[in-house]
Amino acid sequence: MWADEAYARIKFPSDGAKLDAMAQNRIDYEVNPGPRGDHIHLYVDNHEAAILRKLVGSHQLDTMAPGPHTLCIKVVNKAHVPIGVEQCVKVVVE
Repeated sequence: MWADEAYARIKFPSDGAKLDAMAQNRIDYEVNPGPRGDHIHLYVDNHEAAILRKLVGSHQLDTMAPGPHTLCIKVVNKAHVPIGVEQCVKVVVE
């Protein structure tokens, strides 16, 4: 892998994970924004939930209603426009 090759990885939770509705859930991530990217946006069910400035980190998720949800991290440029580097996972809150 080249040093400037952009990637976005959700390290936790994994795709298909079951999350406890009563727990403080989090997302752990690692990103290389590459030459075109600047920072990361976190989306929950296609709604922007946070702007993440660290390239490796963890973020506490807001309480989610029981049921299926999609969590995505997307690398964006300085204008907050996604550059096409992203990862999404589907989780179920119980």
